[in-house]
Amino acid sequence: MNLMPGSSEILQVRTAKKRIIPVGDRLREYLAWREREVRLPVSYSRLRDFVASAPLLNRDGSDTLWETVAYPPHEMESLAEGLTETYALLKGEGRTDIFRHLYVDRIDFCAFGNSQPFRVRIVNKFNENHDYFYVKIADASRVYGLEFEHMLSPNRMLYLTAKDTLVEEHVPGIPGDIFAAKWLEMPNVNPVRLAKEMVKFNARTLIRLLGDMRAYNFVVMVMPDFDSTQIRVRPLDFDQQSYNGRARVYMPQYFKENNPFVFHCQRHVNITTAQQYVQEELSLMHRRALTAASPLRALLDAMRVEPPAPGEKAVQLAGELAEHYGASRFAKIDNMADLMVASLEHNLGEMRRQSPNPHHQEKGLSELLGGA
Repeated sequence: MNLMPGSSEILQVRTAKKRIIPVGDRLREYLAWREREVRLPVSYSRLRDFVASAPLLNRDGSDTLWETVAYPPHEMESLAEGLTETYALLKGEGRTDIFRHLYVDRIDFCAFGNSQPFRVRIVNKFNENHDYFYVKIADASRVYGLEFEHMLSPNRMLYLTAKDTLVEEHVPGIPGDIFAAKWLEMPNVNPVRLAKEMVKFNARTLIRLLGDMRAYNFVVMVMPDFDSTQIRVRPLDFDQQSYNGRARVYMPQYFKENNPFVFHCQRHVNITTAQQYVQEELSLMHRRALTAASPLRALLDAMRVEPPAPGEKAVQLAGELAEHYGASRFAKIDNMADLMVASLEHNLGEMRRQSPNPHHQEKGLSELLGGA
């Protein structure tokens, strides 16, 4: 797995806004089975009925690309109650009696990006502690991405859907572009552990086919440890899950926006160590896939019926992955779900087959998950 491209290999990508792919019946059945599909008190379309907006600025006065929106007083009162109930559903499985001391402090809207999200700031009136959650258009690609992240990564994703509405929890962390500009050389950030996490994040992204992980589409979390700091990199944007036909879109190291992280890894990790970190992540992903085999297979079955991308993009990606891995099995695939299975089987199955551990399951991932 090439983790350190030369400057001539940097990927120049301008992504047009992806069309929204509605959540189909098969995917909705899956979401209901997983208790993600619920009845929400506030819909995305209702939030679009704001009557005024004002730019939201950073502390230094720069534009955040968000606008704070306003509603008629009677509507705002009803919305605030519904959004507090929504937060209770998201974080407390609907126990509104335990969440009565919360109030909606602000609603922001961002027209930039595919999902055009609303961000709700909710505050505890006793101690002024605040949290955020997001209300978005329910896009099938994004839902697939959230579920794959939940099952195959170290991160659990908290979200709910209701018809054309998607509600997501806030993912804490420093946006990658801001981290690169202001935090990369900070003395409290362990440089080797940052490089290790970037290598592992890079491996996860390709294997699970999550595209467009440019610096502003992921966050970096810095967590104090007893003798240093630990790092976690988490994706924010799941709209490009199994959507693009170009293989390098799934490889974060090829985006020019990620150059600071690529150069950081070159300084702090050699190829042998990078291979060790990739192997560690492959082992973890393999265990996660086995643990989540039943829901993972059900999600892939839904994905075969209701694909997140046109067939021609799957065919293009199949050819490019066949070339990337030197594995002809990819070239025979014509849908994104089976490409996902092939990617998991090629990377995780190969790791399992090479293991000296005699207790590894004999059944391959493709047998557990289905697929070509």
